[in-house]
Amino acid sequence: MQVLPHVSRLGRRTATALGVLGAALALTATSVGGASAAPRPDDPRPLHVKPGQAYMGVGARIHEGVPAEEPPRGLLAPTGGVQGIDVSHWQGAINWTSVRNAGIQFAWMKATEGTGYKDPRFNTNYPAAHAAGVIRGAYHFALPNASNGSTQAAYFATNGGGWSRDNLTLPGVLDIEHNPYGAMCYGLSTTQMRTWINDFYTTYKARTSRDVVIYTTASWWNTCTGNWTGMSSKSPLWVAHWTSASSPTIPSGFPTWTVWQYTSTGSVSGVSGSVDRNQFNGSRDRLLALANNT
Repeated sequence: MQVLPHVSRLGRRTATALGVLGAALALTATSVGGASAAPRPDDPRPLHVKPGQAYMGVGARIHEGVPAEEPPRGLLAPTGGVQGIDVSHWQGAINWTSVRNAGIQFAWMKATEGTGYKDPRFNTNYPAAHAAGVIRGAYHFALPNASNGSTQAAYFATNGGGWSRDNLTLPGVLDIEHNPYGAMCYGLSTTQMRTWINDFYTTYKARTSRDVVIYTTASWWNTCTGNWTGMSSKSPLWVAHWTSASSPTIPSGFPTWTVWQYTSTGSVSGVSGSVDRNQFNGSRDRLLALANNT
């Protein structure tokens, strides 16, 4: 940084400090896009997982990168409104009463992956969240290269993805994102991927009477489905976008978002270490309408 001759010693010190700060911010900005960025030290979730151990957002963490500290949001942080989290076995034991008392109103938890994996904490988390008054639901981590969409939807519906109108149960979620085990689009063409998603949707609805919620990122959806508009009138959108912006970037073909996963490194009382945090796009009454299919 060039310092003009007439600047005082104090001015030079201030300018130097600003230069150091600017360099630090530039380094932070670089790390945001780096695929080799590490998770936060208190985050129990690994960047590289074995089959069956995927969790919501892991594909984006591997392929798009996640910084050790995500961009600070300040006044733009969407921590108001209706707040939620999503969890898997990586969060370990959860005190759901503490979670609810911390202002968390809803949660989705991993139930299944592919057709051969059940999350070992699901059968504990699901009823415990319900007992604590958290409006909860289940999600399925899709493996489109392992079996067809209909088969995986049936497996999900049978192993945690069911639904009942009890004021505390949300429809199931299809978590379809960057492949954490290999090629981004699981080796499927855009046409094949559209068929897979539609088959999952159709079977899940036949089994539960509900439209499945789709969790994804704009980059994955636009690339792997070819900007498909075919689900926009069927499935509520849950978009992952970890950003300092005041609203998320949504996939092509969806008019708006229903849930926004705005950070993968959040913290909530009752959960050890990092946890994904989410905002519902509406009031609690609208969340209950989604839960109760009204």
